[in-house]
Order: sequence, then structure tokens, then C-alpha cells
Amino acid sequence: MTNQAAVPNSPSLWMNSWPWPDRDSHKHVRGHLGCVSGPASSTGAVRLSARAGLRVGAGLVTLFSPPGAVLVNASHETAVMVKSFSDVESLKALACRTQCTLIGPGAGLTRDTIDNTLAVLEGAASAVLDADALTMFKEQPQRLFSAIKGPALFTPHEGEFRRIFPDLPVSGDRVDAVSKASKQSGAVIILKGASSLVASPDGRLVENTHASPFLATAGSGDVLAGIAGGLMAQGMDAFDAACAACWVHGELGLRLGPGLIAEDLPEALPALLHELYAART
Repeated sequence: MTNQAAVPNSPSLWMNSWPWPDRDSHKHVRGHLGCVSGPASSTGAVRLSARAGLRVGAGLVTLFSPPGAVLVNASHETAVMVKSFSDVESLKALACRTQCTLIGPGAGLTRDTIDNTLAVLEGAASAVLDADALTMFKEQPQRLFSAIKGPALFTPHEGEFRRIFPDLPVSGDRVDAVSKASKQSGAVIILKGASSLVASPDGRLVENTHASPFLATAGSGDVLAGIAGGLMAQGMDAFDAACAACWVHGELGLRLGPGLIAEDLPEALPALLHELYAART
């Protein structure tokens, strides 16, 4: 077990790294976030991620959609763009145009998700992996870790964590488990829970207790991944983006409280961002 203690999460840790635009900014310098869609029947989760990434400040957000899901995605989106991909090479080409690409929410538990995740890791400047993009590597986690070339963020809940790190029990010392997992994989990791832990391969470790139990609702984690991806697309360090996303996500949950659903979270971001912007130094 580790003797390392996690630092409490607070805006003082990451506010100076927040990627605010300046007077000369335009959409192309504010970062491009790609979000990989799953099949037509499972598109809602990634649209939540895309909406959150756009709300948190990414200049461009594009849903990368298999052909069968293009119409359903396009019918739901306005500011978020939709681009079709037909195979891993076309997906990789799309990911190459982004500063960050997110994959996993609603991606599907199929071989395509394995191939698409590897294409994202090869093409995108940075990546956020959640949900199905992690679960599909439970039989070959080292293949996933070896494919990481740039900054990568994993956002597992405890079940997904166990699937790709079966030898690191989270039922005991969660701090030790997530610290070792981050070093083993080479990715920044948010281990989600009532208390979320953020670990970096370089040994940094933060605990986020600033949250609400009402965030335990379908789609909430997809919004968290989208906030982190949107910040990374704007050039924020993956660890700082993960810490900021956890705190912001938790603050939104505290403000909205009982009755919140995941769709409420991105829409509550502007008021919070106004306050953070006013408080910057």
C-alpha cells in the first residue's frame, strides 16, 4: 500500500491553467473536440459529452458518426457538427484534426469499439476514454496502454476500473490502486465515485469530495468526460483538466440538487463559468 495522501481538490489547484480566450481568440484557436458516436440507438450519451465540451469553451465540437447514426445525430444538433466515418482510417483522419477526441459513451460493446479506440489514440493529439472504450479492453488491457502516444485521460467508475486493472483492488486502498493504475497505464485517471480520485503517471494525486449525491443519474459521467475533453481540447493539461472537470461537475450538482438530470448540467455551466471568469487572477 502507498503512504501517499491525496490533495483536496479546489479551484486554487487549476484556476491559473484555465484556458480563457483573449481578445484575439476565434473558434479555430479555442480548440477542436471530437466525440465518437456509437450506433443510432445509442447516441444520447455522446451527445451529452459533446454538449458539455462545447459549453465549457471548446471552439469547435464535432460528433464523429458511423453512417447509420448520422441522421439521428444531425437531427438533434445545431452548434455541434456531425461528420461521418465509415472505417478506422476515416475515423483516424477525423481525429487527426482535433486537439482532443473522446470515445466510449454509447460506443457499443463490439469489436468496432476496440478498433475505433485504437484509431483515436493513434490520430488525436489527446484523448478521453470512458465507458465502453475501457470495458472492451478487459481481455487485453496492455494493448490499450501500449497504444497511448499522447496525453490520455481514462474516466472509469469502479466497475470499469476493475475490468482493466483486475490486479489492483479498489475495495481496499483506492488511493494505492488508482496511483498504481495511472503509472501502469500511462494515462491520467479519474476513478469516479462519491469521492473521486484523480491520479497522474507522475505521481500527482487529488481527491474530489466537492459533489452531490444527486449526480448519481444516467448520463452524468458522460457530461464529466465532455467537460474534461473540452478543456483538453483548449490546451489544458490532462491532469489539470481532470481536476477542474471533477470540481466543476460537482459544483453543478450541488447547485442543481434534487431533480437534476444529466441534460441540466451543460446548461448550468454558463452561470458558473461567469463566476470563475470574474474570479480569475
